Amino acid sequence: MIVKELNVAALMLSLMVSSNSFAAEKTTASAENDNVDRIVVYGRAEQLIGIAQSASDGVVGYDDFTTRPMLRVGELVEVIPGMVATQHSGSGKANQYFLRGFNLDHGTDFLATLEGMPINLPTHGHGHGYLDLNFIIPEIVETVSYRKGPYSAKVGDFSSAGSTTFKIYDQLEQNFTKVSIGEDGYYRFVTGNGFELSGGDLLFAAEGQFSDGPWVLDDNLKKYNALLKYTRDHGYFKTSLMATAYNSQWNATDQIPRRAVTSGLIDERGFIDDDLGGNTTRLSFSAKVEWEKLKTHFYGQYYDLNLFSNFTYFLDDPINGDEFEQVDTRNIWGGNISYEDDFNLSEIDFVWSLGASLRYDNITDVGLYKTSSRVRHQIIREDSVNELALGGFGEVKAYISDDFRIIGGLRVDRYSYDVDAFRAINSGGGNDAVLSPKISAAYRVTDQSEIYANYGHGFHSNDVRGAAAKIDPLTNLAVTSVPIISKSKGAEVGIRLEPNEDLNFTVAGFWLELDSELVFVGDAGTTEVNDGSRRYGLEFSGFWQAVDWLAFDITAATTDAKFNLDRDQYIPGAVRSVMAAGATVTLENGITGSIRLRHFGSAPLAEDNSFRSDPTTLVNFGLAYEFSSYTIDLDVFNVFNSNSNDISYFYASQLKGEAAPVEDLHYHPVEPFTVRIGFTIKY
Repeated sequence: MIVKELNVAALMLSLMVSSNSFAAEKTTASAENDNVDRIVVYGRAEQLIGIAQSASDGVVGYDDFTTRPMLRVGELVEVIPGMVATQHSGSGKANQYFLRGFNLDHGTDFLATLEGMPINLPTHGHGHGYLDLNFIIPEIVETVSYRKGPYSAKVGDFSSAGSTTFKIYDQLEQNFTKVSIGEDGYYRFVTGNGFELSGGDLLFAAEGQFSDGPWVLDDNLKKYNALLKYTRDHGYFKTSLMATAYNSQWNATDQIPRRAVTSGLIDERGFIDDDLGGNTTRLSFSAKVEWEKLKTHFYGQYYDLNLFSNFTYFLDDPINGDEFEQVDTRNIWGGNISYEDDFNLSEIDFVWSLGASLRYDNITDVGLYKTSSRVRHQIIREDSVNELALGGFGEVKAYISDDFRIIGGLRVDRYSYDVDAFRAINSGGGNDAVLSPKISAAYRVTDQSEIYANYGHGFHSNDVRGAAAKIDPLTNLAVTSVPIISKSKGAEVGIRLEPNEDLNFTVAGFWLELDSELVFVGDAGTTEVNDGSRRYGLEFSGFWQAVDWLAFDITAATTDAKFNLDRDQYIPGAVRSVMAAGATVTLENGITGSIRLRHFGSAPLAEDNSFRSDPTTLVNFGLAYEFSSYTIDLDVFNVFNSNSNDISYFYASQLKGEAAPVEDLHYHPVEPFTVRIGFTIKY
């Protein structure tokens, strides 16, 4: 099945392009490095009236990144209003993401791309839609463009809650090398260098990071990153080539049971199993050719992961323990194509666009094994999967007047798969397709204000092993196969106010409904079926450049999330409230300071709301002094040494020596008060 469709798809691939699918339109800006007359340009200050499709569209970049203390690369997504990235395991594992009342796990309903190349991984060994951002080097990210909700025809799978794209600089303003050191064996080296080559711009960046972390069990993180990008403007078209290479290995302190800490068995930052952790590699290559109206993009990736975890300790196996290994090895290739043009009809201006996408995942090994001291002793799943995703969209913008525009679109997606399972009965193939209509309207009330209304259908694909499954791989009991596609639909109304170039804010109210919250549970190798759900929420975002040297930003969001069939059933992990705020000072003498607060509200840990997580509030502080071509910076994380938790769960586990399983709170604490110092040279 897959082979036949690939023959057809190969014809498309020769035309594939980057639609730059959901990059928000933006103007370019630069920051002066002169200490006497320093100009700081914030992406949050972008004027989006007349451009944005909804109140929740946005772009962040420029000095928003350079002034922000960042504990981990996953926090890049926290520039998106209302979004939080946490960690419940080792530093090399994908973060846990939260947005609009979703516990997105490692990315199931949030799509991310690197300049149009998808980062999410479907049918993954640990979790469907797995979104690992650790291969991105923050210092060379120019902008983070984002949109929320299923309202744009240009984005498809995994984007019901939101989507984002990371844009890498074509050319750095200055080359740089930075060395950072910190507590708990933290060392980091990063360099970015640009050159003119054959009429184009070549960018090279590399990163090495080593850290033990604040845990009793050292993380022993060893992380290596490199990126090479070449861009050239040929006049009537532009070409871009980009390659990335990433490798990481680490130990992990997973979430721990509360009773083990209160009894004195382990320290607050201790561990139960000292064999946890993993290693991962990601290599990618992409090529773009872009004309004024036509954009083409081709990409290829190699990825592998070996991940060792143990969440229940000795519940299932009192002798060997419950440690398990998850494996994922794959090759990915694909591309995108889009064409945009305009015309006038009856004095109404129209802009229309068409696009198509293709993605093929050749997953040579996706497995789950019971292990002890990282040695396999039982195969639970050992599968190979071929998965083909084809997508197409059409969108029309109608400018009814100078102040009123309507955007209508339709997206179609089709999935085909073949599963070759270790247990032959769970092998099989199939396909499914989905149509997703979208419509949006924007009305400019004044030159400083615009209102929006949006409605759209979306979806996320499911792990296709769940669609092919006939029996549970552990119990051998019959199971019901699940659909390949879980649909969603949502609506939003909002307002954007930009009184002047120094002040802007947005307010958006949204509704989102999912057919099913089912997910493939990589820890068990089976699909967990849940009811459909609905979410209502309200979001606020604001930016104020008070004076040349002082800027403030604030975001806040609240969401009510429940299952559809029983309105009294809460969705575990659905955080109700999120708030973030920051102030940045940039003085002419070269001193820059930033203080940021992040509040992560309480969430139900059980469907009857009988157990809830505690809220988490953190304050981070950064200070830098730039002189001549050098910068010294100081970052202080968790300034007030909060002992809150990064993430919490409530489930049954069994410690060695316990006679029976115990339902308990399991949590991963936030990192304590931590100091890091960096030295940068620019040349």
